[in-house]
Amino acid sequence: MNDIFNMDTSIGSEISFGGKVIVFGGDFRQILPVVPNGGRQEIVNASLCSLYLWSKCKLLRLTKNTRLTIGRSTSDIEEINNFAKWLLDLGEGNVGCPNDGEASIEIPPDLLIKDISDPISSLIDFVYPSILDNYNNHNYFSERAILAPKNEVVHEINDRLLALFPGEEREYLSSDSLCQTENPNSTQLKLYSPDVLNGLKVSGLPNHRLVLKVGVPVMLLRNMDQQNGLWNGTRLQIKRLYNRVIEAEIISGGNIGTRTYIPRLNLIPSDKKIPFAFQRRQFPIAVCFAMTINKSQGQSLSRVGLYLRQPVFTHGQLYVALSRVKSRDGVKLLILDKDGKPTDKTSNVVYKEVFNKL
Repeated sequence: MNDIFNMDTSIGSEISFGGKVIVFGGDFRQILPVVPNGGRQEIVNASLCSLYLWSKCKLLRLTKNTRLTIGRSTSDIEEINNFAKWLLDLGEGNVGCPNDGEASIEIPPDLLIKDISDPISSLIDFVYPSILDNYNNHNYFSERAILAPKNEVVHEINDRLLALFPGEEREYLSSDSLCQTENPNSTQLKLYSPDVLNGLKVSGLPNHRLVLKVGVPVMLLRNMDQQNGLWNGTRLQIKRLYNRVIEAEIISGGNIGTRTYIPRLNLIPSDKKIPFAFQRRQFPIAVCFAMTINKSQGQSLSRVGLYLRQPVFTHGQLYVALSRVKSRDGVKLLILDKDGKPTDKTSNVVYKEVFNKL
């Protein structure tokens, strides 16, 4: 660690970063570093405020969101400020019952989807109204998304919207194999046959079977060309589907409107739960009408639907999901109880110890 921080040893090894000013930016109310199989203490210990350099940092607070208030009326500004205060209280665990890790909170009625007959359709209609009239408009998809804590729920919503989407489906199947570094013997080759590998669904890896249509929004799952805006998490809209490449237009970030071509890549999962190394050759994208809350960090949207079939499970997830929008009328929550019926109560997870040193 010292070798990294002491960038200019001629100035003195006791000076952090060789005496250069380093600016860190972030919000401890948001999701903390992901620690595989880590508990609360391990996650808090991996945060910046637990670093030995934290005592040498000077904390500067941003107090005014100029972008959201320019050109707004006094009543609008007051509403924005009230919503912002509620979000901050939520992120710090000051809403509802005393919060020491996990607490049950009640969501205001105006933020809820209350339809009992088909609540998921009501959520989709809120986030994607008149979708069949707007599927050629990239701005339409760049400003909205459905969020959920877990991938399995995200896949269900994406499959449902893909079925509603006009146009002909195109199916792309991956080529999966054990990595040569495994030096697989004949028993391993039989045990981990292509059929077995095809069935694996791993976070951060495209599925074996990828179904797409022209006009569908997708998300990039790997860094490809950072200089031209092709980062892990970049959203694009499909323009043409070829055999070996996919033509798409960037709809998020600083390169909106740029056309690009996405090839198949050899992708190796980093999930340590898999006891062997395998690679999947597939297009590094996933349909993203819906996405996980973790993937939504950094996104700025005008319309968000939060689907909580199960409650959030780690610090900051609820705060991150609700703070993706610019105004209160841009977000709705569908919360289901154990019987699958809409409710107004959900869990909020906050590790308050991360705020002790601020």
